[in-house]
Amino acid sequence: MFLSAVAVVSAQSIQYDASRKVWLLNTRVSSYAMGIAPDGELQHLYWGGPLWRIEDVPAAKTRDDISSFDPHEMLEAEEFPGWGGKRFYETALKVTRADGNRDLVLHYESHKTDGDTLSITLKDINNDIEAVLEYRVFADAGIVSRRAIIRNKSNQAITVESAQSATWNLPPGDGYRLTYLSGRWAAETQVNREPIHEGMKVLESRLGHTGHNFNPWFAIDKGEANEEHGSVWFGALAWSGNWRISVEQTPYKQVRVTGGFNTFDFAYPLKPGEQLETPVFYGGYAANGFGEASRLLHGLELSSIEPHGSAARVRPVLYNSWEATEFDVNEAGQTALAQKAAKLGVELFVMDDGWFGKRNTDHAGLGDWVVNPQKFPTGLGGLIKSVNALGMDFGLWVEPEMVNPDSDLYRAHPDWVMNFPGRPRSELRNQLVLNMARDDVKEHIFEVLDKLVTTYTFRYFKWDMNRIFSEPGWPEVSADAQRELWVKYVWNYYEIMDRLRKNHPELEIESCSGGGGRIDLGVLRYVDEVWTSDNTEAFDRLQIQEGFSQAYAAKFMSAWVTDVPNTNGRSTPLRYRFLVAMQGALGVGSNLNKFTDGDTKLATQMVALYKRIRETVQFGSLYRLLSPRTNDTTANEYVSKDGKEAVVFAFRHSQQYNTEPPTIHPQGLEPRGVYQLELWDGTLLEKSSGAYLMENGIHVNLRGDFDSTAVLLHGQ
Repeated sequence: MFLSAVAVVSAQSIQYDASRKVWLLNTRVSSYAMGIAPDGELQHLYWGGPLWRIEDVPAAKTRDDISSFDPHEMLEAEEFPGWGGKRFYETALKVTRADGNRDLVLHYESHKTDGDTLSITLKDINNDIEAVLEYRVFADAGIVSRRAIIRNKSNQAITVESAQSATWNLPPGDGYRLTYLSGRWAAETQVNREPIHEGMKVLESRLGHTGHNFNPWFAIDKGEANEEHGSVWFGALAWSGNWRISVEQTPYKQVRVTGGFNTFDFAYPLKPGEQLETPVFYGGYAANGFGEASRLLHGLELSSIEPHGSAARVRPVLYNSWEATEFDVNEAGQTALAQKAAKLGVELFVMDDGWFGKRNTDHAGLGDWVVNPQKFPTGLGGLIKSVNALGMDFGLWVEPEMVNPDSDLYRAHPDWVMNFPGRPRSELRNQLVLNMARDDVKEHIFEVLDKLVTTYTFRYFKWDMNRIFSEPGWPEVSADAQRELWVKYVWNYYEIMDRLRKNHPELEIESCSGGGGRIDLGVLRYVDEVWTSDNTEAFDRLQIQEGFSQAYAAKFMSAWVTDVPNTNGRSTPLRYRFLVAMQGALGVGSNLNKFTDGDTKLATQMVALYKRIRETVQFGSLYRLLSPRTNDTTANEYVSKDGKEAVVFAFRHSQQYNTEPPTIHPQGLEPRGVYQLELWDGTLLEKSSGAYLMENGIHVNLRGDFDSTAVLLHGQ
């Protein structure tokens, strides 16, 4: 009798063969295996398509040395190697004991299984220093997560100098290719692809937060994968502080990816009985290209990472007042903007910077989270009441981790900022960073935010962070503990948001850091959307959003329509700007006081259209059909969970020689289903089967420069 692999996988996500000491972790689309070698090493054995027979996985073995320069440890794929013995590659854990001994060799000690979680304890061969490896299987999502808990059970203090979450080993061989996301402020999440050669490639942030320069996500293929075809191994690190991912190919044709805390300026002391938890590192395998890899990760985020999981509401249409007023905010002006926003169909009105303290420019007031009495003599209650009466929720901009030197908070607590005594306190954007690793600072930030929500009962925080760390000193603690700042800061940041959400279950939070500086799977556990980039210029956003979509679902992608000319001095049509922004969580940031009647009419129409399609966009499956990196036409498709609804967005940069735009071939449709096609303006087109549409394609009439369209597909 033959059983389907899917049936076996769904019945048992974690299998263990005690006789051969092999584990097999199964998801609906992949399997992952490891085992214990005769010498006690925990070795990686398999990562790829789904298996159903654990007997097919070979047992771990100890290989022979090639030479005195090539010991067997260099040839084997350890799951979590310690820095010790004959290991000269990137290791996952490095420690120094109080007596100066730095050797660490980890062997299997024990394991336990609890539902979908497997914990394997490794212990040093001489000391009670443990690494508990925690594997969690998300069988339906097709993802396995890993992290490590480092425990000092010895009788002397140790200093952890490298604590990685996981080492992922690819199938042996060469010819691999790495895909990653790089960029800078206003040019985030640019897609890069390059061959993996012998040596090491490091992706990292040393900035104190996730960073604009690299994002903690990777994908690896054998050089032939595209959006629809080819094997892709991928992973994403859930950490919003200093992180590091190294991609290494050894001379022995082994590619491994190691990631976790950045080793830069890292030293974490553990007294006897203490432990350190590393961030979660998610990994997966897709047999059908980069598109499937993205959809698997999106599914995990929507079901198991975001705060409300599958019960999350669709993101509302948002209006933000910054571009209209900047710091010149008051009740009358904000109320007038709210009235205009409500007429467009906006559901969430967010007042940005300038409402607090002596905040008339970015030189003063940051840190003083009390309502400015000159701008709002009776507080925010009147404005919030007016906004709610218009049928909209109210939101507020805050930047609680920062302080201006010209503020009451800094004058009262100059010791609260990161600093090295006797050294400069460098300012960026005229502000300093509060040391949120301190518990008193953490409690202060929580209390002021909690008080704001309690006093005014609003729905939304736009939590900003407009500079990176410098002078990360913590003079109030001992010298050996100061570098704990990098880790404790982030844990306290998470704790504040967690406590706020528990106290105020309806509160929603947006993660913002000068655009995309704090976007990762760690922060997504606590926020409802992220600010993708300060660059809202629609044509630039096509590439930024393409890169974002490699790792993150559209629901989280805050995307605004703003005025033109924009970042590059470029002007694009209002419809083009709306359609670009409608591929994520739609927001409007334009100065509505300058809208013409025609602008208002079109914006109202586009907002109404977005509300019809947003559940498909935010919770559906994304297919990147034509890339802005390789075509003058960009096309993306979103298909609803049941396959009955879809929407295709298409954008043309420019037309030369009167050439026709390319035919767009949708994907993910029900082949035997029949779909009614409708243009963005309500024009009905022909009905066609899913099979015909996917094979023959959709012909869109995109003419001239910056033309755009959307085609809705309704299952009949």
